[in-house]
Amino acid sequence: MTPPASPPRSGGGVFLALGAIVGAVAGMAMGQTTAGLLIGFGAGLLVALAQWMIQRRG
Repeated sequence: MTPPASPPRSGGGVFLALGAIVGAVAGMAMGQTTAGLLIGFGAGLLVALAQWMIQRRG
């Protein structure tokens, strides 16, 4: 007998990547590429963690 299949999980890595890319582009527009990259990465990390926490509950 096989165990019941768990529902597929969605990955949060896309939020990390998109946050870094969008942050770098926004930072370039303001002349602060590195700061934009780090801020975008941090924002993506927060969204990925929030998604993980929501999926953990449900």
